[in-house]
Amino acid sequence: MGYKVITRCPICDNKLNVTQLNCKKCGTKIENDFEFSNLVCLTKEQLNFVEVFIKCRGNIKDVEKELSISYPTVRAKLDEVIQSLGYSTRSKTESDKDVLDMLEKGEITPDEAIKMLKNE
Repeated sequence: MGYKVITRCPICDNKLNVTQLNCKKCGTKIENDFEFSNLVCLTKEQLNFVEVFIKCRGNIKDVEKELSISYPTVRAKLDEVIQSLGYSTRSKTESDKDVLDMLEKGEITPDEAIKMLKNE
């Protein structure tokens, strides 16, 4: 039984690289400086969220139900994953419009809208 690979240095929290690959069957060893996929570097919580998101086929309402969290929380977690993968989230103007649209549709409360607008 193998251990789960750590992706961050326990001393300085920098990203780690793999330097050796081994074949269990024939014993071949390959040494180089290999990088982890960005997905491997997500936290346990982020990976769980991604798995639920994929299982729900990206349907945010289903993710809300599955994780028992609000729409704004699903959006915030999704933005966090997007940023952790090295991508930028949408521009503030688009996000503000989305928040106002959600408020108008009754998907979020005024308090949630204020909180979302302040956090962005």
